[in-house]
Amino acid sequence: MNTTAQKLDLIHWITELDDVPTLEVLEIIKEQSSKKDWWDSISDTEKDSIEKGLADAREGRVVPHALVKKRYEKWLKD
Repeated sequence: MNTTAQKLDLIHWITELDDVPTLEVLEIIKEQSSKKDWWDSISDTEKDSIEKGLADAREGRVVPHALVKKRYEKWLKD
C-alpha cells in the first residue's frame, strides 16, 4: 500500500471512529508531531555559540555566579 492509499484508509477509519480515548490519543500524536525542537529553529551562529559555551563549561573555563554578582553588584542594585 502506498502512502496516499494509507492516508486515505486512515482518514476513512477516523471518520468512522467513535472511540473517544483513541481520538484523544490521535490528537496527542498530532500535537507531538507538529512540535519542532528549538535547536532546529536557531541559526548556525547561535548553535556554535552554545557549543562553545558547553565546551568551556566542560573544560572548567567558567566564572562562578557569586563572583559575577560581586563584580557587577553596583549595576544590579535595585
